[in-house]
Amino acid sequence: MPSAIRCTNLFKTYPGKPPVEAVRGINFEVNVGECYGVLGPNGAGKTTTIEILEGLSPPTSGEAEVLSMSWAKDANAIRERIGVSLQETQLSDRLSVGETLQLFRSFYRSGVDPDEAIARVSLQEKKNAWVKTLSGGQKQRLAVATALVGDPELIFLDEPTTGLDPSSRRELWEIIEAFKREGKTVLLTTHYMEEAERLCDRVAIFDSGKIIAEGSPAELIRSLGAEHVIEFSIDQNHEIMDDELIRSIPTVDRLDKSDSQFRLTVGQPHVVLPQLIQQLADKGISLSSLTTRHASLEDVFVSLTGRHLDDENAGKAP
Repeated sequence: MPSAIRCTNLFKTYPGKPPVEAVRGINFEVNVGECYGVLGPNGAGKTTTIEILEGLSPPTSGEAEVLSMSWAKDANAIRERIGVSLQETQLSDRLSVGETLQLFRSFYRSGVDPDEAIARVSLQEKKNAWVKTLSGGQKQRLAVATALVGDPELIFLDEPTTGLDPSSRRELWEIIEAFKREGKTVLLTTHYMEEAERLCDRVAIFDSGKIIAEGSPAELIRSLGAEHVIEFSIDQNHEIMDDELIRSIPTVDRLDKSDSQFRLTVGQPHVVLPQLIQQLADKGISLSSLTTRHASLEDVFVSLTGRHLDDENAGKAP
C-alpha cells in the first residue's frame, strides 16, 4: 500500500543549556486512506513531529516524506495537496464564515467551492455570521473547513476537539469520518483515548520524544494480556493488603496501585470479583468504590508509562 507519510530516524533538538531533545529517533509510516493517531501527554514530542511534517519546522536530522515528497524540494507541491488545522487557529473576527472560506480557497489553484466546504462542516446557517459570533465548536468546525477547502489528499488535525463539549466533539468526529470515507488520509493528534479508538485505524503512542508503542487500538489493548479492568479503593492503608495474594487470583494479569487506589487488568472479572471481595472481607477491609469496565487505550498508556495520559507535567520536550 502506498505511503502518505514516512518518517525515518527523525530528530529535533532545540538549542539551550542543556539542549532540549524534543524528538529522538522517530520512525513511522502512514498508509494512504487511513486515519493515523498520534497520542501522548503534553511534552511527548507529538506536536513537534507534526510541525515538521507540516513544513512549519525543519528537522535537526532524519527524513520526513509527505505524499512521497520532501519539504526541502517540493514545498509548493505539498502545500497544494494537504490541509492543516492547528491546535489554535486564529481567524479574522470581522470576516464572515463565507468570506473566510473564500479567502482560504483563493490560496489554492484548485479545490472545492466554499459553499460546499461550509456544508461539509454543517455551518450553512452561519455563512453570513462574523467569526467572532461563533461558538467554540463552530469555530473549530470552521477551522477544519479551511483545511478542507483546498480538497486535500492528506489532512493534519492537531487536537481538533480539545476543549469542546461532547456534542461538538461528535460533530467533528463525523466530519473526519466522512473525509476518510473518500479514501483520503488523516493524521490526528489527540488527548482523548475514546476519540482515537473510534477514529483511528492505527495509533502511535509518544513519550519523551519517542514512539513507545504502535498498532491498531484493538492490538494495543490486547497487548495488555487482559480485556477487562477492575478499579477499587479502600478505606484503610493499602499496606495491609496482600498484593501477591491478589495477583494469584486466576486471570489477574496486572496490579497497579497508588495509595488506597487499585487497578487490576483481568481476563474474567466474574472469576476475580468474588475472590477479591472475599479477601477484603477476610481482612476486615471496607471498599470505598468498585467499578469494572473494558480495557482501553488509556490502560495501555498507564501500563507502558506508569502514568495517565492527562499528566500535564509529563515529559520535557516542547
